[in-house]
Amino acid sequence: MKHNDNAHGHSLAEDLGTMLQLGSDRRQTLRWLLAGATALPLTGCGGGSSTTTTSAISPTGTSTTTPGTSTTPTNGACSVIPEETGGPYPGDGTNSNSSGVVNVLTQLGVVRSDIRSSFNGMTGTAAGVPLTIRLQVVNANGSCAALADCAVYLWHCDRDGNYSLYSSGVTSQNYLRGVQAADSNGSLTFQTIFPGCYSGRMPHVHFEVYPSLAKSTSAANRLKTSQFTFPMATLNEVYATTGYSTSVRNLAQISYATDNIFSDGYSLQMATVTGNPTDGYVATLTLAVAG
Repeated sequence: MKHNDNAHGHSLAEDLGTMLQLGSDRRQTLRWLLAGATALPLTGCGGGSSTTTTSAISPTGTSTTTPGTSTTPTNGACSVIPEETGGPYPGDGTNSNSSGVVNVLTQLGVVRSDIRSSFNGMTGTAAGVPLTIRLQVVNANGSCAALADCAVYLWHCDRDGNYSLYSSGVTSQNYLRGVQAADSNGSLTFQTIFPGCYSGRMPHVHFEVYPSLAKSTSAANRLKTSQFTFPMATLNEVYATTGYSTSVRNLAQISYATDNIFSDGYSLQMATVTGNPTDGYVATLTLAVAG
């Protein structure tokens, strides 16, 4: 499907208009708007993490590195990942689409590892370069110990930059959304596709952390809402493949420094990525929350 900024309805300017119409979380909406309008730092964002390197395989087979964050806390101290907006398309019951309130958290089948296909009676599978997302949730208030048995709701746009349930052409899809319960090590995995880059935003993945799977059916129980992104070397590599041509153009017009979410710092939100376009990628990130 050809990407159309006007058709899919969420360039940065259109996202701002949608955010103004949301009936919930007004403080987050204002925070998001101010960040885009004035480029002022968001409260509590950035800084405080130890650094390592993020590796990606270049098209020539050599390895490139990008600054990232340690994915395994070793000193009993870690920085809480910044709180960010869930954006206009969360599908968690906090807003509506053209048909009414959208809440996948209560739908049969939402608890799953592979989120590439639609569920609960909807059909369709998102095409794109395979991506495995491996997260570990730790408790910043508990010496960075694993936050066992917590849950994560994760969602992102498809290869064309569209969000299921909201964007024109995919309102009858609910793919690229899912919930996973963490194991005793606070670890969980999602199988998905690499998200595209739509106009006005760096590529990113949204997520919400919940204290347990049982409490993940209501957005009121969220411990954390945030986003993470990927190294530029990986983005360039992925978008050189078939189906991502519009992302090449959009990525050329944005950067971490000008993105309204990541411009004030993204060290805690940069995933470590390994892999290649043929075999797929693995993105790894530790999420420290105030459990």
